[in-house]
Amino acid sequence: MRNTLARSAQHLSIYVENLTKRFGSFTAVDNITFSVERGEIFGFLGANGAGKTTAMRMLCGLSKPTSGSCVVAGYDVSREPEKVKQSIGYMSQKFSLYEDLKVWENIRLFAGIYGMGEKLIASKTEQTLAHLGFEAERNTLVKALPLGWKQKLAFSVAIFHEPEVVFLDEPTGGVDPATRRRFWEMIYQAAERGVTVFVTTHYMDEAEYCNRVSIMVDGRIEALDAPKNLRQRFGASGMDAVFQRIVEK
Repeated sequence: MRNTLARSAQHLSIYVENLTKRFGSFTAVDNITFSVERGEIFGFLGANGAGKTTAMRMLCGLSKPTSGSCVVAGYDVSREPEKVKQSIGYMSQKFSLYEDLKVWENIRLFAGIYGMGEKLIASKTEQTLAHLGFEAERNTLVKALPLGWKQKLAFSVAIFHEPEVVFLDEPTGGVDPATRRRFWEMIYQAAERGVTVFVTTHYMDEAEYCNRVSIMVDGRIEALDAPKNLRQRFGASGMDAVFQRIVEK
């Protein structure tokens, strides 16, 4: 089975086949199948409760599927969850930062968790602080940073170890439109360096920033294509209208 999955997932960052998650009689993720190319920005869209976060947790090796299979960064998630965790970055809705630690302490902590060496951590910490314009904030407690700055730092920490795939779980929730646009500029920069970006969101306008998007409704993928193709298919001017027509259907 592992060899079959590996062949199917060749040249892909993510390969998912018939993935299902049940909690008792409730099916949170219902037999979904899709793949994500290396370096692609893949949007995982849907309303709150559609199953996005549950699916992402399975792909990250944090939750065991009821059935189905998936390969992430070349590893079978069910058989090699620890190797998957070492090969990915993850940014949760809560930004995953320790607010009572300083900026530089958060960077070094997560870099150590990902198994990076001390010398590399030290040099990359300085590079990251300079890139973010955070040199003057290196000793600032994270809880004192503005929300948009926390967001930028959390994303930088998630890709600090240069993972093949980074998972972003509704990373722009609660921030203003201008800050969201700046955050997406960081996503584009990461994708240009070859990082595959898998992002969940319930902001339909953010779908326009993705190479392809899937739209989940009640645990199922009801549509998957490039935003332009979906707009043409549903005769819609924007992704909000596409989503509404899918839900009505």
